[in-house]
Amino acid sequence: MASESEIPPDAQHYLVCGTEDCERNCQLYCNDCHQPMCEECRDEHQKNKKTKSHEVVPYKLRKRQLPVEKCKIHPTKEMVLLCEECQIPICYKCTATKEHRGHAFTDLEIDFNEKVSLCHEEIAKIRNYFEPASQDLKKEIDGDVTEIKKIKDGIRTSMKAEAESVKNLVDTVTSENIKQVDKIVQSLLETLNGQNQEIDDYKNYLNDLIKTYYGYLSPSNIGQIRLNLKSESFIIRPIPETSKPVPPVFTAGQYSKENVAKLLGRITVQNTKPENRKIKPMETASTQLKPTGKQSKQGREKSDVKQTLSLSSSATKVREYTVPGVDSVFHISLGKSGRLWVSDNAGNLFQTDLHGKQLQKIQSSNESDGYHTVPQDANLIYTDEDNNVINRITSDNTITEFIKTRDWKPLSIHSSHINGDILVGMWIDGEGKVTRYNKTGTEIQNIQRDNKGQGLYSLPHYITENINGDVCVSDINKDAVVVVDKSGQHRFSYTGLGPLGICTDVLGHILVCDKGIFSGTVYLLDQDGQFLSLLLTEQQGVKRPLCVCLDNENNLWVGQYLTNTVTVYKYLQ
Repeated sequence: MASESEIPPDAQHYLVCGTEDCERNCQLYCNDCHQPMCEECRDEHQKNKKTKSHEVVPYKLRKRQLPVEKCKIHPTKEMVLLCEECQIPICYKCTATKEHRGHAFTDLEIDFNEKVSLCHEEIAKIRNYFEPASQDLKKEIDGDVTEIKKIKDGIRTSMKAEAESVKNLVDTVTSENIKQVDKIVQSLLETLNGQNQEIDDYKNYLNDLIKTYYGYLSPSNIGQIRLNLKSESFIIRPIPETSKPVPPVFTAGQYSKENVAKLLGRITVQNTKPENRKIKPMETASTQLKPTGKQSKQGREKSDVKQTLSLSSSATKVREYTVPGVDSVFHISLGKSGRLWVSDNAGNLFQTDLHGKQLQKIQSSNESDGYHTVPQDANLIYTDEDNNVINRITSDNTITEFIKTRDWKPLSIHSSHINGDILVGMWIDGEGKVTRYNKTGTEIQNIQRDNKGQGLYSLPHYITENINGDVCVSDINKDAVVVVDKSGQHRFSYTGLGPLGICTDVLGHILVCDKGIFSGTVYLLDQDGQFLSLLLTEQQGVKRPLCVCLDNENNLWVGQYLTNTVTVYKYLQ
């Protein structure tokens, strides 16, 4: 049963006809009697002279019964009128009081139902437009955050590269300047060394000259001294001329922080007024997920179908197929050209045609889960629980690894008919989650907890998507169908059954298999979690239903326990 406060207050576990001694399931409501009724009782109701003019409508379109509230002035009387002048509810006796004398009155129930309808319209407006539009803006903002961080990283990388380039240039110029200094100094040193050697040679010359003069001081006769002193060798050579070196001078560069900033580049913010984000107008916001062009056409076709289809009074079997090689049918994925994929609880995954001919067999590690799906215009995708991967079958029947789910074990999978996204139910250590991937296998969303931080899932072993973008999960450990909207916000949980296979139809109904204790059934819920009927029971030949899916003609395919027969039913007209 629906357990969330945001679910319409009339959501019920089971609708029983209000006629005395009739326990049949009902889908109708008498607005005059405020009584739910089945089709048979409706017929009798409209044959009765007293009630034949009563307005009997589908249960979802019923008028709400006016809540009983006593008049504050006349406590024994109920407030059933609305004073149009004072705009307050009153009882019949109040009409005769002087406060309301001469005023106009209307039926309070009519006003109440108008307000109820207005509330539902506003709720629908919020769910169908304001929430999705806000979530779209949030995604766009998150995308901008990611983009800004990428821009920051790019700028930092460029700045570091520019600084490294300038540093290398500085090192090069410095190295060249040092080499130039070394060359100049080497030349000066060579000159000084030459001068030093010249002085050393001159000193040696002077020493030799001194020795010569000492030799002249000890001659045998004075005539010899006079003769030697008159010779040219007596003339002393002048001291060699030397020059002082002219050293190199370093002139420091003229630069400032601004010069360096110009050299390395500047950070600037564009002088541009921020552009307001576009919010799609309400009249174009009926489709909550963004489809491709081709899918958009299909969506229009489904919308047209929705206008013409309604629930039949009962489901009718139209055909059945035998799938060789399996004992039970735990999950069905309908493919192209009249082919279907069927899995059992032994890891066998078969592809067959409608004549029962086996076309392909895959051995999988998964067992009794909805672990395979066939995307539109693509081939089979299935989960591998043991290896934590999702595999894809190529056009030449080759198995290739498509997505890695890291530590999480993938249990169930569904390909969106709205936009091609891939929804995967996973679990680890007793906790579950749903991850959304795009068609290329990029992770774009994780759904794990509600607004209070509580885990939404335990074992999400079957998964599907509704026409409004809601993600619907059968969780066998929680004994519940858990429904969140496309942004991941918890809408409701329908409890009180053992849910197995699950699917949705073009009217937004949720169809889910209930394993039951002795005999199973297929429940029919509306998209707000309200119980509508037991669509398939043992009376229709359904004993232990395990899985359900719909084809393009809105026929319901049902797989069951301990039989290899797939049965097809028509329940929409």
